[in-house]
Amino acid sequence: MNPKVKFLTLAALLIAVGVLLPMVFHILSFGGPMFLPMHIPVLVAGFLLPWQFAALVGITTPLLSFFLTGMPPVPTVFTMTAELFTYGITTSLLYRNFKKNTYVSMISAMLIGRLVSILANWILFNFVLGLPFKLTAFLYSMFVIGLPGIVIQILTIPPLVTLLVHRQANVHERSRNPVTLKG
Repeated sequence: MNPKVKFLTLAALLIAVGVLLPMVFHILSFGGPMFLPMHIPVLVAGFLLPWQFAALVGITTPLLSFFLTGMPPVPTVFTMTAELFTYGITTSLLYRNFKKNTYVSMISAMLIGRLVSILANWILFNFVLGLPFKLTAFLYSMFVIGLPGIVIQILTIPPLVTLLVHRQANVHERSRNPVTLKG
């Protein structure tokens, strides 16, 4: 299969998961800001896709979710798009290009993405909305309210990625060396 087609297909699947997973969390009355379900497929994309495709997943997921479900709401959708774009591209570059391990890649991307979110929210509040930006309230929301989601991501994504990469390597190996049955 053409690698670009494979990457686009996987990106589309992860975007779909990124739209559906928050819907499931909201149906079950689990708060999005607490569990951060949209972050999961974007971070996974960073491990499985080249940076261009992972960035596409990070940009498209919150925008498509907004247009289909109204979540995340305006103006959060804009700052979340910047944050998730950063997650996708940073995770992919660190893991795939700079060969960092899953934890270093993901935690670095999570921190850099949150810095981008802080900057985007500061710009949004101060220059677009003309409102004061309260850094301490924002940090509390990002790190304290979002702590369950951060823990879920750290505990589940690296093992999931290891499993997927291992499975992908096995499938690739089997396609290169098919087993023939003798009658």
